[in-house]
Amino acid sequence: MANEIVKYHHELNTIPLRKFTPVEMNLFFSIVSRMREKGDKTVRLTFDQLKDLSNYKATANNRFINDLEMTYDKLMDLRFGKRSANGLDIDRFVMFSEFKIRGTAKDPYVDIQVYEKALPLLNNLDEWVRYSLQQFNELQSSYAKTMFRLLKQYRTKGFVHELLDIPKSYWNNQANVDNRVIKPIRQELTAIFKGLSIKKKYGKGRGKPVVGYQFTFKPEIKKADDFNKHAPTKEEQNKALALADKQKEYEEPATTINEKIKQKKRELELLQQIKQLEKEKEALEKQTESALSEKEKKSLLSNLDNLFQ
Repeated sequence: MANEIVKYHHELNTIPLRKFTPVEMNLFFSIVSRMREKGDKTVRLTFDQLKDLSNYKATANNRFINDLEMTYDKLMDLRFGKRSANGLDIDRFVMFSEFKIRGTAKDPYVDIQVYEKALPLLNNLDEWVRYSLQQFNELQSSYAKTMFRLLKQYRTKGFVHELLDIPKSYWNNQANVDNRVIKPIRQELTAIFKGLSIKKKYGKGRGKPVVGYQFTFKPEIKKADDFNKHAPTKEEQNKALALADKQKEYEEPATTINEKIKQKKRELELLQQIKQLEKEKEALEKQTESALSEKEKKSLLSNLDNLFQ
């Protein structure tokens, strides 16, 4: 799977895949990665190729066939499409016209063909979404996978407003959304998208209901590559989260008396540290006056001055 890139028209991201399991998402986007620029040709992928592409863990072919079948059945329930720039012209269609599974073959395979009207989603792209297939496959949460794709769509802009297609039952208790949706997104994506911040967007009405989320992060440069990218390890995720939480603590305005006291204490500690450094600088200046050459003095004092810039 080295250097495998998923690349498709951003219209593909408008289709909610809420009912897809993480395994089914991996299979679908692995197939998408190999169907790009193949036109309407039938593409054959062996089971071994597809397992390797999708980072598939289970080894039994019967289980693999069931997962492939479930993936295709869910795809058939979806309606892909394109919308004109003014939003007045809309086409809806299935993505694949052929999806043939041959588990009894000597070397089991899948034959796949893209439906004629879906060809613009994968061919002759004038604008696209692009990311590392391996990095996507190694993410665990289906919500993290969905948000990863959306953030990559806006990789050079650094912000997304999103509803996330969250089940209505979750909204009965905001804690469900926070724990089942937002928490895994923060856990898995903070180490990938630098400076990732998630803010709730409130609507009007009783209790100011949450109507969506705003995701902001440091934009990627246009030439940033996605080759050989892995998802962060658990340790890397936790380190990134700790840094993000610390930064958030300093950025959030104090509201209660206790929070304001803590904030003033932090400011006082910082001032005391600066004062101590200044004392050390003065002492070192006196100590070096007779012991160092003029050139050495300038170099050392220049380094100390940098601490206060």
